[in-house]
Amino acid sequence: MTAPAQRSHDRPAPTAHSLVAAFVRFVVCGGGVGLASSGVLVLLSGSMPMMVANALITVVSTVVATELHSRISFRSERRGWGVHLQSGLTVAVSYAFTTGALLVLHSVQSAPSALVEQSVYLSASALAGVGRFALLRVVVFARPITLTAAAAEAGAVDGIAAPGRLAMAA
Repeated sequence: MTAPAQRSHDRPAPTAHSLVAAFVRFVVCGGGVGLASSGVLVLLSGSMPMMVANALITVVSTVVATELHSRISFRSERRGWGVHLQSGLTVAVSYAFTTGALLVLHSVQSAPSALVEQSVYLSASALAGVGRFALLRVVVFARPITLTAAAAEAGAVDGIAAPGRLAMAA
């Protein structure tokens, strides 16, 4: 018989509280970067087209936000350009979403006020942010599952034996 599989004790199992805490940190970090970006968007929109300003701001804010999310929001050990690339892909979808929202606004209202434009931009950014949180948590900054030697030997993950991979006792 093999020993029961156990989760490694170097990282606690995620809880609802840890998920909520990570989301709050994500909102504070991402929201802070988003609000700063919104202000810069207003400043740049007078000197360049809104879509170009949005693209520029998106790239710069992504690098800043990815570092903040890695270190603060998800408290991840993952670093480097690979993380920035994966995070950047989630931002590309967010950029398409916010740009689409602005394009729809401008097709409906040819000269919206700055307040209306910012309301649309920030609302679209908030929706995109919820999607990004899920992707960043599950894919980019996911914590690897670590197995004890007994669990690995038994082919189990988090205490559940993988079908057809049970170690037989001699």
